[in-house]
Amino acid sequence: MRILIPATSANLGPGFDSLGLSLGLFNEVSITKQSILSISVKGEGENRANVKKNNTFVNIFNDVFLSLTGENENFKFAFDNKIPFSRGLGSSSSVVVGAIAAAYHMAGFRVEKQLVLNRALTYENHPDNITPAVFGGFTASIVVKNEVHTQKAEILDSIKAVVVIPDKPMSTNESRSKLPKKISLKDAVSNLSCSSFLSACFMNKDYDNLKYAAYDRIHEYLRMKTLPELFKVRDVAYENGALMSTLSGSGSSFLNIAYRDSSSKLARTLALKFPNFRILELEFDNNGFKIEPKSKK
Repeated sequence: MRILIPATSANLGPGFDSLGLSLGLFNEVSITKQSILSISVKGEGENRANVKKNNTFVNIFNDVFLSLTGENENFKFAFDNKIPFSRGLGSSSSVVVGAIAAAYHMAGFRVEKQLVLNRALTYENHPDNITPAVFGGFTASIVVKNEVHTQKAEILDSIKAVVVIPDKPMSTNESRSKLPKKISLKDAVSNLSCSSFLSACFMNKDYDNLKYAAYDRIHEYLRMKTLPELFKVRDVAYENGALMSTLSGSGSSFLNIAYRDSSSKLARTLALKFPNFRILELEFDNNGFKIEPKSKK
């Protein structure tokens, strides 16, 4: 089998731990049953020894496969990774979702997306990244009694993502440790208002008004302080036609949304202004993970 799992962008400014969307950038894993375990890695992480020695995808896959079949089997895993590590683009969520879905498929079970999503909570306890990796599109999610409840909106092809990927990573755990333990009522109301309005904009395909909603008063400023260039990234993006510009997940990547007819210009401008950063112009993904039969060569 072959499975493709999309990158995701979470929080989207005010939607802390609840809002996310799926990007057209994919990790691909091919899996074949064989007599001995084999792991190969191409792309992101190919030069990291621990990615092979203690591969999280393989560990989760084996746990789930054993729970479904009661058997320990050996497989060949071939990874082609496109999603950068520790850049706020859902690399860990893609691993969790992909491993669970692949284990169900290889164990001979029907791969039900809601079941995969709920099981993913065992490994990733916030739904903002795992949900769009499962369903695609824009998602607003809550967790009730260990189950994820989601509202999804498909994203029109009239808009694209322009993602700025700095040359420095950000640790999710480290950045989360810097967040305030208490927030004011004013800040809470601001985030509730903006996240609600932002969700309505995506649901109604009203992209013109995203700029009024993409403001956070809980986490973005504290996280962006560790990489001050990100404030300039946001300013340049809005000055050059971005509909929305927010920290992607916990960073360090920055998500910019623009209409298709202006996205390339925005990407070129950002590349010129920030030559040390990687700029990706991406489609949005409305499908989530996708399982295909492994191609024969």
